[in-house]
Amino acid sequence: MDNPFQIITDAFAPDYQINLSIQGLDGSIMLTLSNSGRIVAKRMISAEQRNDPTRLKRLVQSIQFGIAIEQGHSAMAILEAMTSGDGLTPPPPKVIGQPRQAAGL
Repeated sequence: MDNPFQIITDAFAPDYQINLSIQGLDGSIMLTLSNSGRIVAKRMISAEQRNDPTRLKRLVQSIQFGIAIEQGHSAMAILEAMTSGDGLTPPPPKVIGQPRQAAGL
């Protein structure tokens, strides 16, 4: 099995600063992605998600999808890319004006 931390890093490192921190004795970790000093996404990753390659891939895609939607990209185009089997390449981050804080982050 591939290293789950490396998978997460490879998915987001080109565009975001990544912070992974242990959250509990159950093995859960908190993933925080930031760009230009602001938090872009924050997600709790359970040990089960982290240790299951399929679930981890879906989690990464879900985070990429959420970031892309927040940045104003087309939901339909993103879903098409995700379901085509090619995977999703996250769009480059854009910072325009005052950043909005997404609900649920």
